[in-house]
Amino acid sequence: MDSRLLDLLVCPICKGPLEYERAAQELLCPRDRLAFPIRDGIPVMLVEQARDTDARAEVPSGEAPTPTASGTEP
Repeated sequence: MDSRLLDLLVCPICKGPLEYERAAQELLCPRDRLAFPIRDGIPVMLVEQARDTDARAEVPSGEAPTPTASGTEP
């Protein structure tokens, strides 16, 4: 990814800076915990196409998180 382009791009939600994750080919917004894909060298800056990087998002809606060994939620 061109560093000049990366300097111009911001998160479409918070307008904050993005971090380039070369291995995953994504632009990460640490504030909103979103990862925007880069496809064929083009950043896809659509919120609908972004991946939620928050660990709590892995729990399907309507289900309670699995308790830890101490019996409390993570």
